[in-house]
Amino acid sequence: MHIESIRLKNFRAFKNVEMRDIPKMSIIVGANGTGKSTLFSVFGFLKDALTENVRVALTKLGGSRGFKEVRSRNSVGPIEIEIKFREKSDEPRVTYLLSINEQDGLPVVEREILKYRRGSKGQPWHFLDFAYGEGSAVTNEPDTVTEKTELKRETQTLKSPDTLAIKGLAQFKKFPAAVALGELIGNWHISDFHIQRARPEQEAGYAEHLSKEGENLSLVTEYLYTQHREIFDKIIDKIKKRVPGITKVDAKTTEEGRVLLRFQDGAFEDPFLARYVSDGTIKMFAYLVLLHDPKPHPLLCIEEPENQLYPKLLWELAEEFREYSNRGGQVFISTHSPDMLNAAQIEEVYWLIKEKGYTAIKRALEDKQIKAYMEDGDQMGNLWKQGFFKGADPI
Repeated sequence: MHIESIRLKNFRAFKNVEMRDIPKMSIIVGANGTGKSTLFSVFGFLKDALTENVRVALTKLGGSRGFKEVRSRNSVGPIEIEIKFREKSDEPRVTYLLSINEQDGLPVVEREILKYRRGSKGQPWHFLDFAYGEGSAVTNEPDTVTEKTELKRETQTLKSPDTLAIKGLAQFKKFPAAVALGELIGNWHISDFHIQRARPEQEAGYAEHLSKEGENLSLVTEYLYTQHREIFDKIIDKIKKRVPGITKVDAKTTEEGRVLLRFQDGAFEDPFLARYVSDGTIKMFAYLVLLHDPKPHPLLCIEEPENQLYPKLLWELAEEFREYSNRGGQVFISTHSPDMLNAAQIEEVYWLIKEKGYTAIKRALEDKQIKAYMEDGDQMGNLWKQGFFKGADPI
């Protein structure tokens, strides 16, 4: 699964922007308030719209003002989100367009389209096309169709004009593009790890994936130890190399039914409980657990991973993120760290700037001066500190 482009219109700080040719890993920088978190919130918004409806998604993002708060200030017309992606590198590119507006003071889906080109020529075929709760969807198996005229369409009316049509189509395997989009939206993950949430003891339970804030770290550790010992041993080997003294990590269940995360320092006989080890140790271990997930999230967003970590570890962490993306999970990272940025490749870096009150997206690869310096052996973080990312410095 690979998102190749994202286009946003009238979505909060993004009046009209597009990220094109997005790589498997993207690193995004910019001053506070330029919209890094807003860019990530697009995926959360789509997830809420898919699982609930557009009205709920707008309320979660914009509060009681909903549509009026989410739509860019002083703007008219619909909110538009367009995502282009491929299920696999050798398969056709799929386009999903969602346009949201108001009708009689209530949010509605003004247009929803899912389309992709079956061959190398001609216009894309629309497999789903709805507006204001009514439209049509293709009912025959896409893989069995060789000509557009062979498509069989069925007209449907949704129960509400603020409901996504893709919600129903994504339940059927015979619509692989819709299923893939549903998987992408439904299983995206944002990591906003809070160290203090990971320290306390946990009630005994079961968890395969690290949660957003990391409070289930001990449960996931226990799961990896019992179900994926090879992966667990790999994580321990890496934590030993990055945190001096650590020789072992385990999760122990007490008689009271609570799970303790414990770290063993080779210089001492007894292990330390998670609440006594350093912030950096907890966070590095949590990221290793996240990035060695046996089932990578199709889309992973990480906000400021550099916090509480020793700067020299950020290069290796960036390599871990890149390896994760190569295993199948696309990665978006926001950062304020030149050390993290120094580990980036030029095609991976974007920066956000404010222009006339709205946010614009710039790409390092398209800046001739940055590209020339990188070809001469410079590093991205150094160029950022020297002011070559025009508009990204708040001072």
